Amino acid sequence: MKAMRLMAPGAPLVAVELSLPAPREHELRIAVEACGVCRTDLHVYDGELPDIHCPLTPGHEVVGRVAEVGAAVTRFRPGDRVGVPWLAYTCGECAYCRSGRENLCREARFTGYTYDGGYAEELTADSRYCLPLPEGPAAELAPLLCAGLIGYRAYRAAGVAPTLGLYGFGAAAHLIAQVAQHEGRRVLAFTRPGDSQAQGFARSLGATWAGGSDERAPEPLDAAILFAPVGALIPAALAAVRPGGRVVCAGIHMSDVPAFPYSLLWGERSIASVANLTRRDGEEFLALAARLGLKCTVERLALEDANRALERLRTGELTGAAVLEMPAAASVATPRARP
Repeated sequence: MKAMRLMAPGAPLVAVELSLPAPREHELRIAVEACGVCRTDLHVYDGELPDIHCPLTPGHEVVGRVAEVGAAVTRFRPGDRVGVPWLAYTCGECAYCRSGRENLCREARFTGYTYDGGYAEELTADSRYCLPLPEGPAAELAPLLCAGLIGYRAYRAAGVAPTLGLYGFGAAAHLIAQVAQHEGRRVLAFTRPGDSQAQGFARSLGATWAGGSDERAPEPLDAAILFAPVGALIPAALAAVRPGGRVVCAGIHMSDVPAFPYSLLWGERSIASVANLTRRDGEEFLALAARLGLKCTVERLALEDANRALERLRTGELTGAAVLEMPAAASVATPRARP
C-alpha cells in the first residue's frame, strides 16, 4: 500500500510503498477512505512537537473501513465504517485515566505522531480507541475527528457564553460556529487581518460579526476560543472578554505568549488550555454532529497532494478543511447486515 511519509522534520513528504503486518490482539487493519489535514499535522511536519521519530506517516482524522481484525476484537468486524482520531492509546491505570481524564495520561500515544497515521491507503489502529461512524461521504466525516472533537472540548471549556469569539476561522471554528448558533449563541469571528474570504465564510455560517484579529470587537465577549496558534492573540482576546470571561486555547502548540499587563487578566478573567481528547468526547460529539446535521466544508485532494494540502493550510488558503481522499478503499469488504 502507498503512504506519504515524513522522512525528517521540514522535509517534503515522500510517497513510499509499505506492507502492514497482520493486526495484533486488539488491532484493526483499516482501508482508508479519507484523512483530514489538521493544523497539528503542520506542527508535526515542522518539528514543533517533542520526540518526533521519523520516518512517520502523519494524519489523525481518518475515515475508513475495517479490512481485518485482531483476535481479541469484538466491537468491529470487516466492512464496518470507523474513525481513527488523535488519541490512539492510554495506560488505563493512572489517576488521569481512572478519573475520566485519559486525555492527560502520561503514557498516551497519538495517531500520526507517535503511531503512523492516515496519510496512507491503509493503517493499523487499536480498536478500543476507534469510533464507529455512519455512512455518508467520507471526506465530510473526516474533519469531525479532530477539528470537531477538539473544537467541541474547547467549546465546553468556554462555559456558558452567550457571546462567543472565535479566533482563527478554519476547520474547527466553522464546525463550532454551527454548534454555538444551534444553541442560540452569538458568534464573532476573528481572522487573519485582511482575510476577506474567511470573514465572508464566517458570515455565511451565521457569524454576527467578522473582522481581523487586529480589530476591536464590536461588543464585549463572554468567552473566546483561540484556534489560531498565535500566542499574541491571548492578550488580545483577554482585552476583548468582559470581567469573568474565559479565553480557551485549543491548539496543541502555540507561539510564545508575550508579556501583558495584569489588568487584562484582572476582573476574574481566566485562561485555559485544551489538551487532546477522550473517547467520551468522541462519542458525545459525533452524536451531537448527527443530531444537528453539522455540515463540513471541505476541499478534496488526492493522497499524492499531501504536501500541497499542508502548504495551503499554512498559508490560510483553505475554506473549511482539506481532506485527502484515497483512490479506492474498493477492495475492502462492504458493510453487511447484522443479524
